[in-house]
Amino acid sequence: MHWFTALFVLLLVASTAMRSWLNQRQVAAVLRHRGQVPEAFAQQIDLADHQKAADYTVARAGVNRWDVLLDAAVALILTLGGGIDAVDRLWRAADLSPTWHGVAVVVSTFLIVGAIGLPLSLWRTFGIEARFGFNRMTPGLYVADLVKGLVLGLLFGVPLIFVILYLMQQAGALWWLYAWLVWAGFSILVTWAWPAIFAPLFNKFTPVTDEALKQRTEAVLQRCGFESKGVFKMDGSRRSSHGNAYFTGIGRNKRIVFFDTLLERLQIAEVEAVLAHELGHFRLHHIRSRLIVSMVTALLGFLLIDALMRWPAFYSALGVSTPSTHAALLLFMFVLPAFTYFLTPIGAWWSRKHEFEADAFAAQHADAKQLADALVKLYRDNASTLTPDELHSAFYDSHPPALVRIARLQSLATGRS
Repeated sequence: MHWFTALFVLLLVASTAMRSWLNQRQVAAVLRHRGQVPEAFAQQIDLADHQKAADYTVARAGVNRWDVLLDAAVALILTLGGGIDAVDRLWRAADLSPTWHGVAVVVSTFLIVGAIGLPLSLWRTFGIEARFGFNRMTPGLYVADLVKGLVLGLLFGVPLIFVILYLMQQAGALWWLYAWLVWAGFSILVTWAWPAIFAPLFNKFTPVTDEALKQRTEAVLQRCGFESKGVFKMDGSRRSSHGNAYFTGIGRNKRIVFFDTLLERLQIAEVEAVLAHELGHFRLHHIRSRLIVSMVTALLGFLLIDALMRWPAFYSALGVSTPSTHAALLLFMFVLPAFTYFLTPIGAWWSRKHEFEADAFAAQHADAKQLADALVKLYRDNASTLTPDELHSAFYDSHPPALVRIARLQSLATGRS
């Protein structure tokens, strides 16, 4: 066995074991506290809602357990199991040009992986989400979303893959730089166009019309110096009863989006506080910094592919008999997660840091107590566990644990009073 094969298998087994262990820790922690609402939330969340959140978390963990095993199996089958090699051989009969052959192999591989993951997606939507009263998506809407996503993926993904493979084959020693510039331009274009062009293909977005709410939100926007296409309500209730809010877009296409389910549950002052939090991400340059990091990471990725594709053992050690640019690209995509998994807590920590900073910004431009009250309603209505395992939370959670976050907001509220 080649040393690189052994290293890949070792890291894949280690990451799979770690994912399974953390998943089990989460289940144990949630069940251990299922019988009592944390004292900090006892006045706002009753025991039935707390237990529903615990049961929902455990049910989702049950699906995640299979997801972990499936991810490992797919990585092994495609690499050491010869899956990428098999798809490559099947397409050779079509006698395509090298670039189009590569596109066909890459697209086919991702379609196969998507099909393998489809049963778990159906289980989550029509099993877990439906059992706990969250799913509102009909089978017809699910299929429509699936088809739209597939069409968009092919419409934009095929040209992007073609250009990158062509550059890998024809652009010489600096192909990685040209490919990165293409990738960066594509990413920025999609980020800019998504709110106005692509998102409306899936959901309906309408400006907030409630006059009192409109006045309050416009006042917050003005106080925070934010110019955008406005604050929009999204018909999230078509698919789920979960509530959420988010910031999207860049340039003139910046938008703040509230799910209609969220607006139905929050008071105007609470919506104002949530809006101030979302604006905090913009004013504190969180969106920009994340985009920059993603661009730098992509550049390093292309540089690494360039080095690996010129190393013959990279292919043979991972189950590919015929070296090619498309094989290098696929191997990199499916092998990389095993090598980077243990860096996951760094990204999670950075995201939680941004959430704390946005909360502090909201406390300066709105009412921290109202933001805390809004978050508690979100925890309750979305059945978010109040008692996650500390290690699981530190490893994965993009948002601070409920107890920590609410305590900090209450401290901010006290400091301003």
